[in-house]
Amino acid sequence: MNADISDDFLRQIPKTDLHLHLDGSLRLPTLIELAKKHRIKLPAHSEAGLRRLVFKHKYADLTEYLEGFAHTCAVMRDTESIERIAFELAEDNLAEGVRYIEVRYAPQLHIHDRVSLAETVRAVNRGLHRAQRHHNHSVAVRRGADVPFHFGIIVCALRFFTPAMSSYYRLLFQVLPHAPAQQVFATASIELARAAVQLVRDEGLPVVGFDLAGAEAGYPAEDHRVAFQYCHSHFLKKTVHAGEAYGPESIFQAITDCYANRIGHGTWLFAHQMIQDPLIPNRAAYCHQLVEYIASQRITIEVCLTSNAQTHPRMRHLAQHPLRAMLNHELSISLCTDNRLVSHTTVTDELRLAVRELKMTPSELRNVVIAGFKGSFFPGPYRAKRDFVRCVIDRYDTLARANSRR
Repeated sequence: MNADISDDFLRQIPKTDLHLHLDGSLRLPTLIELAKKHRIKLPAHSEAGLRRLVFKHKYADLTEYLEGFAHTCAVMRDTESIERIAFELAEDNLAEGVRYIEVRYAPQLHIHDRVSLAETVRAVNRGLHRAQRHHNHSVAVRRGADVPFHFGIIVCALRFFTPAMSSYYRLLFQVLPHAPAQQVFATASIELARAAVQLVRDEGLPVVGFDLAGAEAGYPAEDHRVAFQYCHSHFLKKTVHAGEAYGPESIFQAITDCYANRIGHGTWLFAHQMIQDPLIPNRAAYCHQLVEYIASQRITIEVCLTSNAQTHPRMRHLAQHPLRAMLNHELSISLCTDNRLVSHTTVTDELRLAVRELKMTPSELRNVVIAGFKGSFFPGPYRAKRDFVRCVIDRYDTLARANSRR
């Protein structure tokens, strides 16, 4: 650990989490309690048992990593449960100094005959807003000794799904019985995009972004171009899981076909050997141009160190992670948790890993933290975001000066 960057300092500084899955970030006691409420059988009904069998520190591969989501999604059956999960997630972030989060989830996974898509979004908003109100009315915030808390909601479309994953998806396959699977996936994305824009326009809900998640190989982002074009045309910002399990071409496609303002993961950005398109003759040059474009356009990359190490054998040793190359190329980087429960991590943990394993310097730490706030899809006018970022910078610098005097 850098002697100038203590654990206390990492906990105290204002932080963001821009890549934060709601269904991957439950508290374990809440999961157990809600499973009992909804009569859902879990592999174990103790925290220790679930840590041993499902939510581990180390996973064999991405498939094992994703197994836990079947249990977390199963308990998100009603709006009361969803609101509680959102509230607790905000509280957990506030407790470690996180002052801005963008919570993402796939509303279509939670639709059934008693819960609509809009109701799930309202429930998430209520939970987050309740935590925000409590913090922002505190004495410390009112006196200017702490940074206020803000949040946004990102709705996720899925590159791939099956009828068994939700009532909505089952109905969609029934309505389109003869359509190619890619058309069914694209239809779900278009409907979600329209619903998101409507919730912002008609209800003023803080849906700040549209995301595409899921397996990249065989399920290209270009299949969802119409949905992203709709969001783009209605000023809804876009982020795409890309370069997590596929090469630089996936990142390029997210930017060119989906107008991505940010990239989720971007792990294989520099891996020119993974390029498969035979029409790209100079793969190294392609990667170089892509990196330079991302740098010049300040397209923020949502980096998730622990998650990458758990799902990619080549990342088991974080010295192999491209974060160091990203920093050296002066990209806009924000360190994120991905899934607080599934990855057993916090934002503070992610920053600590970057400092310890990838030798992030004090100046790089400051740039990364502030980039998270600047790269956010802040749910308000630009002036309000600018004032918020200024408040964050002032608070960070005050803490840095105090830390340097110790």
